Amino acid sequence: MLKNIVAALLLASSLPALAQTPAAPPAPATAPITPPKLIVAISVDQFSADLFSEYRQYYSGGLKRLTEQGIVFPRGYQSHAATETCPGHSTILTGSRPSRTGIIANSWFDLGTARADKSVYCAEDETQPGTSSDNYQASPVHLKVPTLGGRMKIANPATRVVSVAGKDRAAIMMGGPTADQVWWLGGPKGYVSYKGVATPPLVAKVNDVMAQRLAEANPGFELPPQCVAKDFPVKAGDRTVGTGRFTREAGDYKGFRISPEQDAMTLAFAAAAIETMALGKQAQTDIISIGLSATDYIGHTYGTEGTESCIQVDRLDRELGAFFDRLDKDGLDYVVVLTADHGGHDLPERHRLNAMPMEQRVDKMLTPKALSAAIAEKTGITGKTLIWGDGPAGDLYFDRSLTAAQRTKVEAATLALLRAHPQVQTVFTKTEIAATPSPSGPPESWSLIQEARASFDPQRSGDLLLLLKPRVMSIPEQAVMGAVATHGSPWDTDRRVPILFWRKGLAHFEQPLGIETVDIMPTLAALIKLPVPKEQIDGRCLDLIAGDGDSCAN
Repeated sequence: MLKNIVAALLLASSLPALAQTPAAPPAPATAPITPPKLIVAISVDQFSADLFSEYRQYYSGGLKRLTEQGIVFPRGYQSHAATETCPGHSTILTGSRPSRTGIIANSWFDLGTARADKSVYCAEDETQPGTSSDNYQASPVHLKVPTLGGRMKIANPATRVVSVAGKDRAAIMMGGPTADQVWWLGGPKGYVSYKGVATPPLVAKVNDVMAQRLAEANPGFELPPQCVAKDFPVKAGDRTVGTGRFTREAGDYKGFRISPEQDAMTLAFAAAAIETMALGKQAQTDIISIGLSATDYIGHTYGTEGTESCIQVDRLDRELGAFFDRLDKDGLDYVVVLTADHGGHDLPERHRLNAMPMEQRVDKMLTPKALSAAIAEKTGITGKTLIWGDGPAGDLYFDRSLTAAQRTKVEAATLALLRAHPQVQTVFTKTEIAATPSPSGPPESWSLIQEARASFDPQRSGDLLLLLKPRVMSIPEQAVMGAVATHGSPWDTDRRVPILFWRKGLAHFEQPLGIETVDIMPTLAALIKLPVPKEQIDGRCLDLIAGDGDSCAN
């Protein structure tokens, strides 16, 4: 699929570059210890370590290259508690946990804002006139630290930094505020960028090709042999999942977005951008980040098992293989890192069919609205929303207009109710989390409060942090309509992700011990000889040279 899309994008030899940068002849082959000319950072949204390992024996394309020829860390960790898309992407190319990036969740609450719902999206500028949490203006203003691309541009302004993704928060958090080009899938009309950014010829061509593909029906994908055992229906609420093939009618954008077609389009866009901008073909090192979002949309809509997820992983492997082959054909000296922003957990209904009868959905009484009503009844404080939050897990915020005595009363009643609930693992107060030192050591050994501390920002985090027990899906029975499964918990199903590096000439090895996604940025920085002060980040450099030698040594 990717080969056909790229061919359509590059049909005209006179197609202008995304940025007007003169091309240079290909760099000669270099030894692995020398800086690569191009960094390719790929995030596969909701690609858990469990999903990676489940299908590992069947890889035949790009994932096979990375796992059999690359440096493999199968136990990578998005080490923080808030395992959501925006926080996860903020760690990958900053070297910093959410406590430092400031990206504590996809959305948080600012009870001082004039907005009725008090919600602030992680990748917006809420100060812009006429915006709302439903109609926001995309922006990187909430990211508190520089990305690798930003540091590279400070060291060498000639560096080109490009970020493309299926989601705005993926493109923005990996590209950072100083990226040259940031594009994401904005709807049926194609890829968009920040308000006021003109659409270059390449992006216009990408959107034209996407429109052509969208106008054609998709008969669906064949079921790979490894997916046959997954092919049985599962009922969740009013929906039945587990047997889909991604059949799509002409013009069905939602079907396009929640399918392997989306990732193929994003990879084709990235390949065309690399070629037309001549990324990696000049004196400096360039960087492109690629956010592949379809696995997440599919996981939420159909679950992480079933034919839908199985087909998606198979197609992802194939499309990545075609993408890497394209870079090889262009003679690029590039390094790849592939990871994920978080993991995911399959829907309880399928788990219950498959030997896990204890799996359950969260009690609707733990949603912030219901919780606020219950506390109002217990305390007698009425006429206002006492508790704000996205819930039914994560940060909870107390109404600011409460007196000190009322706040004490509300907090005590809330803690008592939550800590007595059979689905609640624990509840931490803001004071308890703030008093906890920033975690260190192997991420697999952290306590829950250490994970919470890694997600904590004193200005943005809530007054309480609610954590559900393992195997409690935070979508209530009554809410199973669009999404049947989700993530966001502090448990390993959501924290563990693969971290894979590849560069031609680097010897393959596998390290099964735990590392963090914040280790990615300093590892890449060392490859290009870019100093990064250790006190400015949370990650550490990983030595990618098997045996003697140290890729972290400058």
